[in-house]
Amino acid sequence: MEGRALASIGAGPSGRLIGQPSELTQYFRSSESKGSNRRAKPCRVQAAATTVAPGVVTSPALPLEVLTGDWETAYKELEMQRGYCSVATRYSPGLVRQQAFSSPEASLKVAARAVEMSGRLGWFFGSLLFDRLSGAADTKPRVRYRAAQLRRTLTALGPSFIKAGQVLASRPDIVRADYMEELCTLQDDVPSFPDKTAFEIMEEELGRPIAQVFSSISERPIAAASLGQVYKAVLRDTGEEVAIKVQRPGVEPVILRDLFIFRSMARFVNPVCKARLGCNSELILDEFGAKLLEELDYQQEARNIEDFGNNYAGDTKVKIPWVRRDLSGARILVMEWIDGMRCTNIRGIQTSGIDVNEFIRCGVVSGLRQLLEFGLFHGDPHPGNIFALADGRIAYVDFGNVAEVSQQNKQTLIDAVVHAVNEDYEEMAKDFIKLGFLDQGTDIRPIVPALEKIWADSMGRSLSDFNFRSVTSKFNELVFQYPIHIPERYALVIRSLLTQEGICMQLQPSFHFLEVAYPYIARRLLTDEDPALRERLFQVLFSGGKFQWKRLQNLIRLAKEGSGGLDLSDTVATGARVVLLDERLRSQLLLALTEDNRLHIDEVAQLVQMIQGDIDPSKLVTQTVTTLPSLSRQLMLQWSDRVLTG
Repeated sequence: MEGRALASIGAGPSGRLIGQPSELTQYFRSSESKGSNRRAKPCRVQAAATTVAPGVVTSPALPLEVLTGDWETAYKELEMQRGYCSVATRYSPGLVRQQAFSSPEASLKVAARAVEMSGRLGWFFGSLLFDRLSGAADTKPRVRYRAAQLRRTLTALGPSFIKAGQVLASRPDIVRADYMEELCTLQDDVPSFPDKTAFEIMEEELGRPIAQVFSSISERPIAAASLGQVYKAVLRDTGEEVAIKVQRPGVEPVILRDLFIFRSMARFVNPVCKARLGCNSELILDEFGAKLLEELDYQQEARNIEDFGNNYAGDTKVKIPWVRRDLSGARILVMEWIDGMRCTNIRGIQTSGIDVNEFIRCGVVSGLRQLLEFGLFHGDPHPGNIFALADGRIAYVDFGNVAEVSQQNKQTLIDAVVHAVNEDYEEMAKDFIKLGFLDQGTDIRPIVPALEKIWADSMGRSLSDFNFRSVTSKFNELVFQYPIHIPERYALVIRSLLTQEGICMQLQPSFHFLEVAYPYIARRLLTDEDPALRERLFQVLFSGGKFQWKRLQNLIRLAKEGSGGLDLSDTVATGARVVLLDERLRSQLLLALTEDNRLHIDEVAQLVQMIQGDIDPSKLVTQTVTTLPSLSRQLMLQWSDRVLTG
C-alpha cells in the first residue's frame, strides 16, 4: 500500500470583481466577521486578502502606453464571460500593476526579472526564427527538439512559467498539437525549501509550538512543488494522520511580478494575436492570472474541500478528505491523510482484489457528477491526485485547482449531449455560442458541417469506437480554422476528461468513455426530478414531430447498464402528471400511439416488458395518492380557464 498526500497546489474557482481592491478588503473583512453561507446561492464568495500599496513607479523598460493605458478593458470582458456567478477574486490587472511597483526596490526587481525573461525567451524565439530561415522549422525532429527546449526554458524560469506551460498544454486555440504534447510532460517538482523555514511557518500560522498540535511529524517533506510542500503528521488531540501543506515563502511577490510582465507583454502583442489567432491575449492572461493567484489561497482550498465533501455526502464509493479549518491558515492547510494506491498502479490494484471495471465506472461517473450535477469539478485529476482505497472506493486529493459551472451552463452542456444524440449539429453550434466558445453573432453555417464530420468520424459504428482524445484532436484542428476561443473553465474540463480517459485506459486498455458516460446521462434524463432535464428528455424522444420509440428503448437499455439498480417510479409518476397537465404533450403522445395509421401496441408492450422490474408499485401508488389533491386542483383550474376564455 502506498501512502500519498497532496503534492501540488491548484487553482480555486474565480469570479467577478465587485469593487476596488481596498473596498473589497474592507467589505470581506466585515462580512467574514459575521460569517457567511457560501452555498446559499449558486456561487461562492472569496475574500480579497491582498492590500494595495499606494505608490506606483513606472519603468523605462516598457512602452508608456503599456504601463499607463486601459488595463481593465479585457478584464471587464472576462467578467462578462464569467457572468455565471457574481463572486470576487483576488486578481485584477490594477492590483497586479500596483503591487509590482509598490516601492523603488520592487520596480528594480521587475526590471531585473524582465531582463532575465527576455534573455531566456529571446534565445528560444531566436532559435525558432533560425529554423524558419534555414527551412527546418517544420521537420519532425526539429519540432520535437524545440518543443523540449520550450519545456526546459519554462522550467528554468520558475513557478509562474511552469503553471503557464501547464495551462498552454490544454489550450489548442493557442499552441500547436506537437508542442501541447511536450508541455503535458511539464513537471511541477522542484527542490524543497528548508524544513526549518517550513516549521517556522507552521508555528506562525498555528500561533503555538508544533509539538502542542502534532505528536509526530515527518522530518522531510513527502512531496515538494513550485508553490509549496507537504508533510505528514499525527494530530495530538485525536491521533489521526494528516497532511500539512506549507506555502513556499516569498512566492506571492514573485508571481505578482511575473504577472505584471506577462500582462504588459500580452497588451503589447494583443493586436497580432487578434489578427492571427483570433483570440484576446489580455483576456487569456487575465484568466490565467486569476487562477494562479487563487492557487495561493489555502483558505479557499479548505472551502473547496468542504464543498466537495458535502456534494459527495452519502456516496459510498467516493472518498473526500476532511479538513481542519481551525488548524489551517493563509500559508498552511491541514487535512486528512489519504492512504491508497495511485490509480495507475495496475499491479497493486489487481492484487488487492479491487474490481477494476467498477473502479473505472466510479471514476467516470463521479467526474460527470461534478460537471453536470454539482457544477464544481476537480480541475487537475492527474494520477497523483486520484487514489484507489483498499475497499474499492475512489479518493480525490488536492482541491486547489477546481472550477465552477453555472446551472445554466450545466443545462447547456446537457443540451449539447442531447443535440449530439439527435445529430442536430446546428443546435450544437448554437450551444457553443452559449458556452462562450464562439462569439455572439458568429456565422455558424460553415461550422455546422465541420461539427457533423468530427462527430460522425469519432462515433464510428458504435459507442466502442468513440475516443475522447481523437475528438479533441479533431476539434483542435477546428480551432485554427474558425474563430473559436476555449474559455478557461472549459479548458479545465477538457483537460480533466482527457486525463481521466488516459488513466482509465492505463487500467483497462479496452476502456471506452461513452460506454460508461452514456448510461449515466441516460439515467439522469430518465430519473432526475429537475424540470429542465425533463424538458430535455422530451427533446430526445420527439424528433421531427414524431415520437422516437427506438430512442426511448435505447435510453432505458443504456440506463440499465449502470449499476445500483434503475428506479423509474418517479419518472413514471412525473411523466403521468406532465401528460395530464400539458395538452400539447397529450396530443403528441396520442399521435405517437397512432402514427403511420396504426396502433403502436408492440412498441408499448416492449417498453412495459423492459421497465416492469424497474418500477416499485407501492411507491408509485403512494406518490399518486400524495399528489392527487394538487393535481386535481390544477386540472380544475385549467378546465375553468378554458371555459372562461371559450
